[in-house]
Amino acid sequence: MKVIGKNILIKKAKQGVAKTKGGLLLTENTREDLRYNKALVYKIGNEVVGIKEKDSIFYDKHAGHEIEIKKELYQIIKLQDVVVVL
Repeated sequence: MKVIGKNILIKKAKQGVAKTKGGLLLTENTREDLRYNKALVYKIGNEVVGIKEKDSIFYDKHAGHEIEIKKELYQIIKLQDVVVVL
């Protein structure tokens, strides 16, 4: 598998469950206070600089598209959507 251009193939990290002050449990999909998601970089495109495979990143949660490869769910994002590399 080869990613092209400034695209990055990532696997979203599990955020877990958060608890509100009122005691409600919120899944990662209902947490609106978080603007960015954490992910692990799986593959990078040939024009990507500053990021390498197996890096942990934070990216804009509205970015990218999901893709299923060999029954595994991944996400494709652009380099410009990455805000932090850990």
